[in-house]
Amino acid sequence: MGFTKEPTGYYKTALSDLQGAWCNLRETVVDNFGFPNSDKLLFHIDEAMSWECVRNLKLMKETLLLVRNIAAQSAPEDVNESVEIVTESLEEVFSAIAEGECL
Repeated sequence: MGFTKEPTGYYKTALSDLQGAWCNLRETVVDNFGFPNSDKLLFHIDEAMSWECVRNLKLMKETLLLVRNIAAQSAPEDVNESVEIVTESLEEVFSAIAEGECL
């Protein structure tokens, strides 16, 4: 019986970029925590990063719209900039899927 070797490298994909963008957004909200609805924003960011949303990108897109609307009301500018980065990353994932790339 053989053992599976640990990979020595990983392919960077649009999905990994999306995960990083969500993590950076969450960190930005935590760093600026205390603005109105920051707790709601964290809740929905965590929801968007859940397996349910990762397995159903349409649900993630809907959750991102909710996050964007909450952030637009009262979040600091750097939080809104991070939301835009997540939006761009999600659009790249949909483009990669349309082009038939392996995620």
